[in-house]
Amino acid sequence: MIELKDLDPSSPFMGQLMGPDDGQPVTIINTFLAPEGQIDKVIDVWRQDSFVMKAQPGFISAQLHRGIGGSHILTNVAVWETLTSLKNAFMQEEFQKTLTLYPDGSLAYPILVRKVAVAGVCVA
Repeated sequence: MIELKDLDPSSPFMGQLMGPDDGQPVTIINTFLAPEGQIDKVIDVWRQDSFVMKAQPGFISAQLHRGIGGSHILTNVAVWETLTSLKNAFMQEEFQKTLTLYPDGSLAYPILVRKVAVAGVCVA
């Protein structure tokens, strides 16, 4: 089973997820650390849980990134229409069951973010 860890202890993931929804899109960036020799299994289970999430209202997109050079890191970037749509999908029993399929020792560091406009560099 995967263990959820907080990347930012001052703003725990579950607190972010259960927070008030302002109706704006939200991005979940979830960095996984796969146990030694288990990265292909983690990718396979991520694929399964992604099919569950893709079928939920409010899902926009997802992209998985894999660390290079022998890294055991995978990072998922998924965009949702609203915080409520992500929360409802995350709390769904079918998705919660997929979390038990990850190899023991799998870690996930999810955080919720929104785009920021920086003049001359990027738009929100």
